[in-house]
Amino acid sequence: MVALETPICDFGWNAPDFNLLGTDGKNYQFDDIKGNNGTLVMFICNHCPYVKSVIGRIVEDCNLIKDKGIGIIAIMSNDVNDPKYGAEDSFENMKLFAKK
Repeated sequence: MVALETPICDFGWNAPDFNLLGTDGKNYQFDDIKGNNGTLVMFICNHCPYVKSVIGRIVEDCNLIKDKGIGIIAIMSNDVNDPKYGAEDSFENMKLFAKK
């Protein structure tokens, strides 16, 4: 069944640590990206029409809030080896998407 209401965010919890390869070839853990005043974690993917339509705005907003001490990371949560997501969500295409 489709959710008809947006749940309230559970503010104040601590994010679990992770070790993820970035599109720049470096590995990142939570301590590498957390900000002094909070951390924004976004789950996005290359093929999402909504993400494609607002990526410019996302970048603009991220540039504004990082200057306020907010750490930022965008995580592509799809399994890049799962064929149902297609080549558009491949790691190579994530690199191209990030460069744009």
